[in-house]
Amino acid sequence: MAATDLNTVRAAIEGRIATELASSPAINVVFHNMAFNAGSQDSFVQCLTSFGESNYLTFGNASGQNRINGIVVLNIFTPQGVGSGNNYTIGKRLRDLYNRITVSDVIFDSPIGPEVVASNPEGKFQTQLRMTFEIFEEL
Repeated sequence: MAATDLNTVRAAIEGRIATELASSPAINVVFHNMAFNAGSQDSFVQCLTSFGESNYLTFGNASGQNRINGIVVLNIFTPQGVGSGNNYTIGKRLRDLYNRITVSDVIFDSPIGPEVVASNPEGKFQTQLRMTFEIFEEL
């Protein structure tokens, strides 16, 4: 029985974001469970990859597929008080990475956002981009 390695999936998703934001201009990326001082950066992106409910696509036997669902939440932070343009520019870069494409067998839906949300770190303007995805695991 084949089993999808969720760390491999996570690395494929997050690697694209890290590569995109490494230049032109470079923007720091923070992933789950990373120490980070938000006050020391003008702009940054927080990437949260989560796996959700799985569905078993079989017809009475052990063969078939599993469908693993997940979501990538990207919180985009820029300095407060200078408008939303920078957030939307960063959001466009990130939307273009995943908009209805397949990356390493991970199938992405159309992104939602970037939507303005309540700012969390003090002095930051925040928008959020969400992308659902699914993986079909062969058994």
